[in-house]
Amino acid sequence: MSTTQNAFGRFIPAMITPFDKNRELDLLRAQELALRLIKGGADALLLNGTTGESPTVFYPQKIELFKAVMEVVEGRVPIIANVGDNCTADSVDFAREAAKIGVDGLMCVVPYYNKPPQEGLYWHFRSIAEAVDLPIILYNIPGRCVINMEPDTTLRLAHDVPNIRAIKEASGKLDQISRIISEAPEGFAVYSGDDEITFSLMALGGWGVITTTGNVAPARMKEIVTAMAAGDQTKALAAHLALQPLMRELFVTANPIMVKAAMKIIGFDCGGVRLPLVDATVAQCENLEKVLRGVGVLSEEAARTLNESLIRDYL
Repeated sequence: MSTTQNAFGRFIPAMITPFDKNRELDLLRAQELALRLIKGGADALLLNGTTGESPTVFYPQKIELFKAVMEVVEGRVPIIANVGDNCTADSVDFAREAAKIGVDGLMCVVPYYNKPPQEGLYWHFRSIAEAVDLPIILYNIPGRCVINMEPDTTLRLAHDVPNIRAIKEASGKLDQISRIISEAPEGFAVYSGDDEITFSLMALGGWGVITTTGNVAPARMKEIVTAMAAGDQTKALAAHLALQPLMRELFVTANPIMVKAAMKIIGFDCGGVRLPLVDATVAQCENLEKVLRGVGVLSEEAARTLNESLIRDYL
């Protein structure tokens, strides 16, 4: 993989999609969150991915969200729009629509539920990429999509399609990830799609992370990535181990249930989640508060202001 700077940088928060009390889009809060993440060191922002509840934010709402964030960001960092789903024709149409409003890049997930063979994956992603003139990030997450995009398919796309420039790898298969890193063409970036393996992936030569934890503790996640990029593995490992309990706690149930609970606890409320997801339980919130305090994201003073009524108000 190239050692030159990737267009999207190394640290990319996968932004929460804020909702109001009626679970409608809260575009003002989305703008505030985008600015918070930029201040925390984001190199780019990914909108409406898994952490952004893409399955329950319909296409017109996605466009509203993209426009609102682009308006406030004003080009300070690239905006990457998640446009992929399990229908190639729909993904192509939506990719074109997102491109028209001026996003800087697109992310496309492995099609879920219909379980395409590897050849189908190849032509799905190639069809989307050839429909637009924007850099594409592939997204492989077998835990949600049932199938794994094999490294042969990823590498074929990386070599054959010039604007497929990166992959978010959440397979957890470090042997697979290592092969992609070593055999990808110059300039192709491999991002961790699992916060807990960011250190290991970058030690193998991976480029960075597209992160959920970065919503809650952007500067802390940035510290890990920056230290690894600078070759300071000792500093990076210390930062990773210090934050790892939070990385783990945010995934004790389906993402983004816990990350939205965490944002509420730290005082940057982004609302709850949409059905069929359900908000964190009181017990989950209590455990999460302890972890936030333990890793130093929530100060002792702030923790003392939390009480049962605050947590129950979230539910």
